[in-house]
Amino acid sequence: MTSPVTGYQRSLRLRDAALVVIGGIIGGGVFLNPYIVAQRTESGLALLMMWIGAGVLTLIGALCYAELGARRPHAGGTYVYLREAFGPLAGFLFGWTMLLVIYSGSTAAVATIFASYAASVFGLPVSTVTPLAVGALVLVAGINMFGLKFGAQLQNLFTLLKLLAVAVLVVCGLFSAGAGSTPILAVDPARSGVGFMSASLPVLFAYSGFTYLNNLAGEVREPQRTLPRALFVGMLGVIVAYALINVAYLAVLGHDGLAHSHAPAADVMGKVFGSAGAKLIAVGIAISTFGFCNITLVSGARVLQVMGEDGLFFSTVARLNPRYHTPNIALVLLTGWSIVLVLSGSYGQLLDYATFGDWLACAIGVSTLFWYRRQRHGEVPFRVPGYPLLPLIFIAAIGLVVVESLQSSLVNTGMGLLIMAAGVPVYYIWRRLFSPARP
Repeated sequence: MTSPVTGYQRSLRLRDAALVVIGGIIGGGVFLNPYIVAQRTESGLALLMMWIGAGVLTLIGALCYAELGARRPHAGGTYVYLREAFGPLAGFLFGWTMLLVIYSGSTAAVATIFASYAASVFGLPVSTVTPLAVGALVLVAGINMFGLKFGAQLQNLFTLLKLLAVAVLVVCGLFSAGAGSTPILAVDPARSGVGFMSASLPVLFAYSGFTYLNNLAGEVREPQRTLPRALFVGMLGVIVAYALINVAYLAVLGHDGLAHSHAPAADVMGKVFGSAGAKLIAVGIAISTFGFCNITLVSGARVLQVMGEDGLFFSTVARLNPRYHTPNIALVLLTGWSIVLVLSGSYGQLLDYATFGDWLACAIGVSTLFWYRRQRHGEVPFRVPGYPLLPLIFIAAIGLVVVESLQSSLVNTGMGLLIMAAGVPVYYIWRRLFSPARP
């Protein structure tokens, strides 16, 4: 039950792996940001089509990653695929951006969301938000230093509680007294003719995270069978959850009401149970965001550990704890940088810079399938159906989103590209100073 390549213990079963997929995707986005999607669509039908369409697109990406995971069932995920297909520079640039902004920035932002909701639940002053966010990250890191099995049990609990919060929100929304007062699919006259593609950005942000399981592939039991099943089941669960949540929003608030609601989940629950309902969903959001932080730190640490093994990062980061088989040094490093971002208050801006970068990395990761297929390293138990059409559809769709990002938010997208590009000279300096013997 130990990975022959790195010494990781394979302790994650199918249920654990599927819950990692669900927990890594459902964070705070679907509870907080649907108003942006409503502002950028002209009807409830268009809004639901965007959420379901983005879910199908993400499912295609997940199927591609299922084959990649079956081909390389070891820790590291996207970093490993890029390194093998395009060389160490490509892998380094992914790890560089992941450490600086993608994983650390999203972890810092979501930890702050957790702390904000936890403070509101317990009536704590605003000044406690930052200490609570830091404490949450320290707690997550501490728990996962004692083996992934223990951390996975905690993650399973939080993901199940997260799904319970989703179920309560959906049931209350669909069966509340206000439900049905506005047709769910109706056109919103106030937003007639608004663009459609711009709504894809916040929706795709809510779907990001499906690749986290591949980072943990070295700790999945029977990975070549379990990874594809977990990714498929987990993604279907998320699509259904997101669609039902948005139907509940539309049923109670209507399209225009959703466009004006910066906290739609709280507004829906407030209409059903008053202030007690708003507090109840605040607990659910706090649980959801805490579980998300757990997955990002754990999966990101595995990427850094593999980079250390490859000589593309400090060699100490490659060490596994001899007893628990966990990359504790890498975990502390990623957690520490996330805490720095929390304390600096710059995480939100960094997150804006790197949101599109996460999906760009996914698209490039999917493109490595073509390289692996040409290598013909034997049969794998899972292959993407509809190859090469489905991978090409995914890559083309993400390409359109990247173009839309450049047009609608040139500063943020440009800064994200600059952060990635800054890794190029760092890579060559690193190789010259620390690994001159490597090719």
